[in-house]
Amino acid sequence: MSSAFELRAPGPRGTPPLLARLVDDAALFPPGNASMPDAVRGHLDARAGEWAGAVGLFLCPASRLAELITELIKVKPVKPVALSLVIDTGLGGVPKAVSIVESRSELLALRMVEMPAPSDVDEVWLERVSEFVPEDVIRVVEPRRGGAEWLDGVRRVIEHGSWPKLRCGGVSKENFPSVDEVADFLSVVSGGGVAFKATAGLHHAVRHTDEDTGFTHHGFLNLLVATARSLSGGDVREALSSTDAVALGEEASGLSDQAAHAVRGVFASYGSCSLDEPIADLEELGLL
Repeated sequence: MSSAFELRAPGPRGTPPLLARLVDDAALFPPGNASMPDAVRGHLDARAGEWAGAVGLFLCPASRLAELITELIKVKPVKPVALSLVIDTGLGGVPKAVSIVESRSELLALRMVEMPAPSDVDEVWLERVSEFVPEDVIRVVEPRRGGAEWLDGVRRVIEHGSWPKLRCGGVSKENFPSVDEVADFLSVVSGGGVAFKATAGLHHAVRHTDEDTGFTHHGFLNLLVATARSLSGGDVREALSSTDAVALGEEASGLSDQAAHAVRGVFASYGSCSLDEPIADLEELGLL
């Protein structure tokens, strides 16, 4: 199975190792909900843009694969689009979806398969995932958060060699994990020997409260700094709680390349329905 280091970019010109291939393109997902033509055009433009090195995989639900392929046939990408397939058709739908992607290798390169799982996910369920997903494709499994068994599910995913997924937001307050929950997740993952990816709610670099919804969002820069601290024995909860953008930026930019690689070996990437917002935040903080 691929490792975090294989997924991490080799260091595109101008993109610091801490940020290379950090942001997966989730334009098709809420709250952005881009149309397929807009999402594909936006992704191809971003991959050719100034900060292409910060852009990761294109995320597509399995239920919309046919629509994606139809659009790619129209636009004729110069090389296959690196894809993370998000399973929304049930575990039993994985083989068919993988087969469809592999049959269109001139358009798509399958790098990752992501799927939800019950919080008490067990070895039998995880073995079926291994059976369905090719060995050279990263398996990302999201045990449902809530209840004492959640972290046990995360541990089983890690022991199985898959990557756990951390959901950081959504359409209701209950979708946003607390600082303590994220810190507990990091304590499990940072010593587990595999990477994780995050999704949802990480719209901006720094922790903030959305004026329209009243929801307090985690920041992806907070998460990067917290991951670094989890590896060095620092105060993870303080990093996750901080709203001091300058201090977080200085701490991130002060990481050595070796430390940055180590952080990304744990926090592999996160999905964002906007590529513009994280890039704008990082530019404003002087990190890009």
